[in-house]
Amino acid sequence: MSVITIVGAGQMGSAMSFPARTNGHEVRIVGTPLDREIIERLKVDRYHLNLKRTLPEGIKFYPFEEMGEALKGADLMIGGVSSFGVDWFSENVLPVIPETLPVLSITKGLVNLPDGTLISYPELYRRRLPNRHLSLNAVGGPCTAYELADLDPTTVCFCGDDMELLRKLREMFRTDYYHISLSTDVMGLECAVALKNAYALGVTLAVGMAEKREGVEGKLHYNSQAALFGQGVKEMRRILKAVGVSDDNIIFGAGDLYVTVYGGRTRMMGTLLGRGMTFEAAKEALKGVTLESIVIASRAAQAIRTRIEKGELNAADFPLLLHCDDVINHGKPAAEIPWQAFEEEYTK
Repeated sequence: MSVITIVGAGQMGSAMSFPARTNGHEVRIVGTPLDREIIERLKVDRYHLNLKRTLPEGIKFYPFEEMGEALKGADLMIGGVSSFGVDWFSENVLPVIPETLPVLSITKGLVNLPDGTLISYPELYRRRLPNRHLSLNAVGGPCTAYELADLDPTTVCFCGDDMELLRKLREMFRTDYYHISLSTDVMGLECAVALKNAYALGVTLAVGMAEKREGVEGKLHYNSQAALFGQGVKEMRRILKAVGVSDDNIIFGAGDLYVTVYGGRTRMMGTLLGRGMTFEAAKEALKGVTLESIVIASRAAQAIRTRIEKGELNAADFPLLLHCDDVINHGKPAAEIPWQAFEEEYTK
């Protein structure tokens, strides 16, 4: 049995308690300062207010002020914050944990640098803490927190620099419903699964456009969604190549794109935009909802635009991403999808 401390009582971090407890590990969940209400309710009856599920028995819950106690004897720490908690996590958690304690981050996202470079969150943490030698690992792949909590068969990938450690982490979490591949291509995996947020926004524009034409209860249309999905996968592969990683990682990115399109916050935003709402109106309608897709789409597009300006990339290769960026940041109507720009000629 291992001791696993989860810092951040968000939905995915908390959902990781299911495979951990299935395998008999001791689990401790530490809330951030924003998780106080969640932690207080979990202490009462283990019901997670946001995940809408009752967590397994035997978990111990702590406010952030008691993180030191929760880390005593821990064999693994899971970073369970969203992308909006990355700064807090790097300033308040990573500087104080033992360097011998491996970290497994569930946070998906990318950061764009001024020169157009994209970096993963593990790389960001390393750059911010150059004097700390931490084992920074991450999870990627098609997995929603609520379905993991329902024990629905799920496949993900753990990535990091040390394959032997990754194998140990897999043994901690592998169950008959949670299946884990391993990769030392950290940037490749992290880039692929982060980009899905940007492209899920693009795909779900078609959902809103169909609803605008035929009403919310009208016919479902899949041609347009499939066309945008295919274009999204094509552009994701191009970005993977552009950042210098293997495009084999598209397996995890495409799977994650699929699951994101069919549910969640990004679908809501894309649908509202597709119905004709301005970005500001849609954001107001979803007030209080964490919209990581907006951050990812904007950062990825800015990086691509910078490299286009430098003559390193071609704008014609990324029409869907640039359209999403124009909708979010430049007021372009969502319905003006550049369909003809998706057409290509293929030869043997």
